[in-house]
Amino acid sequence: MKHSDKLAIRDAATGPHARNATPKPANAKPQKVRPTPQPGRLVELNGFGDDPGKLRMLAHLPQAAAGRPLVILLHGCAQDAAVFAGDTGWTDLADRLGFPLILPDQPEISMSGRCFDWYRESDTVRDAGEAGSIASMTRAAVSHFKSDPERVFILGLSAGGAMTAALLAAYPDLFTAGASVAGVPVGAARSGMQAIMQMRTGGRDQSPEEWAGRVRAAAPEGFAGPWPRLSVWQGQADTTVAPGNGDLLATQWCALHGLDGPGVVEQVGNGIEHRTWPDRRQPLVEHWSLENVPHAYPVGERADVRGRFVQQASVDATANIARFFELD
Repeated sequence: MKHSDKLAIRDAATGPHARNATPKPANAKPQKVRPTPQPGRLVELNGFGDDPGKLRMLAHLPQAAAGRPLVILLHGCAQDAAVFAGDTGWTDLADRLGFPLILPDQPEISMSGRCFDWYRESDTVRDAGEAGSIASMTRAAVSHFKSDPERVFILGLSAGGAMTAALLAAYPDLFTAGASVAGVPVGAARSGMQAIMQMRTGGRDQSPEEWAGRVRAAAPEGFAGPWPRLSVWQGQADTTVAPGNGDLLATQWCALHGLDGPGVVEQVGNGIEHRTWPDRRQPLVEHWSLENVPHAYPVGERADVRGRFVQQASVDATANIARFFELD
C-alpha cells in the first residue's frame, strides 16, 4: 500500500487530535497532504495507514533533503513525547543533520500512564496493535519524506526501550538499527505480572540461544538476516528496571548475531563501561553500563531538561547513539 499520498499535516498542539481529543474513527477518510510546515515545527501527521494500536504520529520536521536517514523515538511512561525529544537533544540533532524525527505518542485517553504495551503479544506481533501502528508510521514517513530505506533507526527509554527491542524483532526488514535505554529482552514477559517481575529481578536465567530464539520467533517467517544492530544503555543505579536486564538484552542480540566472548571493553571513566562486539566494519552490539545513573536517559551536560526521567551524566547517550547509527 502506498502511504505517501495519505499523510495529512496538523498542528500537534491545537489540532482536533490533541492529547485529550476524541480519536478519529478508523474508517474516516484521510485528508490530502498539505504543504510541509515551517522547518523545526512539531506537527501531527494523520492518515498514515493502519493504526491498530490507536497511537498518534507526531513529527519534528527540519528542512530535510531526500535520501536522509529517518529516526523513530519512543517515549517512556509518564513522558511527553515532544518534551522528551527536546530534553534528549534529538530535535536539535534532527535540525542539524536534516532528518525527519518521528515521535509515536501513546495518548492518555488510551493508556493513563502513557506506557507502550511492550509485553502484550497483541501489541508486539507483526502488523498488530501498537507495533503495527509504529510500523505504519515508519513506512509512511519513509515514503512521504523520501528517506533512505537502508537507514531507518528506532530508539526509546524504559517502556519505549522495551518496545524498541520488540519492534526490531518483529520488523528486522524495516529497521536498520536501534537503541534501548533501560529496556528488557524481547519475549521476557507476556503479562503484566511477568513484566513487573522481569523489571524488578531481571527474570530467570536462560541460555543465550534461548534468548535469541525469542527474537527469531517474532520475525517474519523465513527471515534469514541481516539482523538489526543494537545499542544497549543501562544505569546501574536503576531501581525501576533491574540492571541485569541490560546484560540480558546484550546477550540476546549477541547470540542472534552469532557473537560470543566478552567483546571489547573500554573504561570511559566515572564508573562508565562501554563494551562492543564488532564485525569487520562496525559494532553489531554495544552495551553502555553507567554506575551512578538511575532510571533515566543520560544527556551529558545539557542544561535545559524540563521533563521526567532525563538526567545529566558524564556521557551523552544521544551523541553516542547517533555515532552508532552513523547518522553523520
